[in-house]
Amino acid sequence: MPNRRVIASLFAAAIIAMPALARDDTPPPASYPATALLSTSTTVVGEPIVYPPGKAQVTAAIVTIAPGGKTIVHKHGVPMFAYILQGELVVDYGADGTRTYKQGDALMEAMNVAHFGTNPGAEPLRILVVYMGADGAAANVIPEK
Repeated sequence: MPNRRVIASLFAAAIIAMPALARDDTPPPASYPATALLSTSTTVVGEPIVYPPGKAQVTAAIVTIAPGGKTIVHKHGVPMFAYILQGELVVDYGADGTRTYKQGDALMEAMNVAHFGTNPGAEPLRILVVYMGADGAAANVIPEK
């Protein structure tokens, strides 16, 4: 019969080695998958994005424009991110031209260039907008006269 000490030593070594054998040394994923929508330091007309001073005030909203509808002519007093959820948006930036945005498009809207948007489609246009303002900053939407 084999020596009991040898068997006990082999058994102990196996027990000690088991956690190392079972350990998964595969590193965890660096982050959850993400699809970038936009990364920019300028607006759609080339203005540098500048945040207003003061305590941050972020406002998110969904803007809906009926088929054939039109916004007022306006500017933005704070940076505004937009993501087209549904439909098509045509924005007239005057001397800076006209641009068309479709479902899935993301943009940093012009701030100091007067513009207006229209929905040329047959379905409602839905836009997720995020205004990145501050307490005491100019209004999110400033009507032009």
